Amino acid sequence: MINDINKIREDFPILNQKVNNRPLIYLDNGATTQKPQSVINEITDYYTKINSNVHRGVHHLSQVATDAVEATRKKVQSFIHAKHEHEIIFTKGTTDSINLLAHSFGKAFVNREDEVIISQMEHHSNIVPWQLLCEEKGATLKVIPMTSSGELDMEAYAKLLTDKTKIVSVTYVSNALGTINPVKKMIDSAHAKDIPVFLDVAQAIQHIPIDVQELDVDFLAFSGHKMYGPTGIGVLYGKETLLNKMPPYQGGGDMIKEVKLEKSTFNDLPFKFEAGTPHIAGEAALGAAIDYLEALGLKEIQLYEDDLLAYANKSLKEIKGLKIYGTAAEKSSAISFLIEGLHPYDVGVILDKLGIAVRTGHHCAQPIMDYYEIPGTIRATFSFYNTKEEVDALVEGINRAVAMLK
Repeated sequence: MINDINKIREDFPILNQKVNNRPLIYLDNGATTQKPQSVINEITDYYTKINSNVHRGVHHLSQVATDAVEATRKKVQSFIHAKHEHEIIFTKGTTDSINLLAHSFGKAFVNREDEVIISQMEHHSNIVPWQLLCEEKGATLKVIPMTSSGELDMEAYAKLLTDKTKIVSVTYVSNALGTINPVKKMIDSAHAKDIPVFLDVAQAIQHIPIDVQELDVDFLAFSGHKMYGPTGIGVLYGKETLLNKMPPYQGGGDMIKEVKLEKSTFNDLPFKFEAGTPHIAGEAALGAAIDYLEALGLKEIQLYEDDLLAYANKSLKEIKGLKIYGTAAEKSSAISFLIEGLHPYDVGVILDKLGIAVRTGHHCAQPIMDYYEIPGTIRATFSFYNTKEEVDALVEGINRAVAMLK
């Protein structure tokens, strides 16, 4: 429950520090979230008490390490309501998951003159792998256009779905604009034509309760570090029937059943897609992050962050010359903006001098910036450990930047 925000903030040791002799105000949660002490402890405990490889050893430490990894797999299954725990594949993060999917799904299902659909608001990691696939296969990449409010054009989307479409790959929440896309409707429309759908939920998993069976999504990916877990660990979820039809992405240890010099046979799910020694400490710590989020409650987190977002939106609009990019009816925890006559980098540097961490630039979403014909934006992204007082400090900092730069 989100009751005592000060008590929650005490769980995050990094928030106690000062930057440039100012209390840290961390508003770059879209890039990465800070870690609670329980997650930090899990990483330390692994290396001080457990350190051993998994799935290969009969000795005690190997068994403990294996149990920790597989316990997290079960936690992920429960967290996203997957039907089977072997539908949970551990990866390095969302980018790694999408590359795995594009390579393996593409190898099995995409051929010359086929089509892949993405949207104009995708993160680069959900654009480039599909571009590479289409170039390799002689397929065509189709793009769902965006409206000026930062919403997907659903009429255009419906027209893009054809018998040639092999997969739709879209974001649940835009990292640059905060737009929450109507993904259930998009999935239903695609499924009406027997087209599978992948969702990038890297910017949704920490804000919105997700049920993959209710959504009926075919594939889904997210990163641990954006949901209060460690870097270098992520998840690809896929429906069992589709994953079984896809070839391995990488070869090596743990993904095989039998290796002979002439030919190898491959392991069952999920291990077929988990070659080599994994990020064991990261997988264990991801479980601790899920425990932390579930203790607070995703619905309670969403309510708190929605209220904070509304407050920030209202407060920022009062700043003269400030323009918000992305005014969708449904948004989540992100505001991108510019101030007339000022470069976002200059504003970001001044805010940093005041201890306020925001993101400036194109946010790995250059097609969005091209659409608005701007070089980039200033982006503030919020978490449940942020406060309205920090929003007030952001507004004060922006006003100070305006006074200094104009």
